[in-house]
Amino acid sequence: MMNLALLQGYSQNILSVVNYILVPVLFAVAFLTFLWGVYNYFILGAADADKQKEGRQFVLWGVIGFVAIVSVWGLVAIAIITLGLAPGGGAPPLPKL
Repeated sequence: MMNLALLQGYSQNILSVVNYILVPVLFAVAFLTFLWGVYNYFILGAADADKQKEGRQFVLWGVIGFVAIVSVWGLVAIAIITLGLAPGGGAPPLPKL
């Protein structure tokens, strides 16, 4: 039989790495992509339509990155709460038949 306390200890470590290292790095990459697109569109592409088009693409991908990160982060939070992996949380009650 599996020791659930051991599993919960690992889950807390994994959640800490994801919440405090992985998510901020992904947000930084998405933000830098967005800023690079704005820079390309307004500064480098002021007189060049191709640079403006490239800048719009970077802005679009930066926004898509933000939306994807926040969506996955929300789904993970829902799963953590539902499965009772959050500190102080518990498993949901069984449905009554």
